[in-house]
Amino acid sequence: MFRRLISIFITIPLAIVLIALAVANRGTAPLHFDVFNPQNPALTINAPMFIWLFAAVGIGVLAGGIGAWFAQGKHRKMERRYKKEAASLRYEVEDQKRNNGGETKPGQSLALSR
Repeated sequence: MFRRLISIFITIPLAIVLIALAVANRGTAPLHFDVFNPQNPALTINAPMFIWLFAAVGIGVLAGGIGAWFAQGKHRKMERRYKKEAASLRYEVEDQKRNNGGETKPGQSLALSR
């Protein structure tokens, strides 16, 4: 519930600001891809300024997400290793229980020695 309220209190003002930006920046702005000859019409795109703003924000979000994904790669790798180890230990415990007839003696380890 608290998370939903925080989301609402952040999303609604952000949407209002973005709508205000879009309305205020309706004029066209050129984007020149030719840095040596900016007057070249073949490499110039005219679009409303809010399109360029939204595109910049989208590219920033995408780049941040990709950067975070790569930065967390080592943690995902360790998690896979730990899950594999836990599954291996679970099978060892079940194998030990099967060999003992489902009963363990007090003080007896459930894990097999390696």
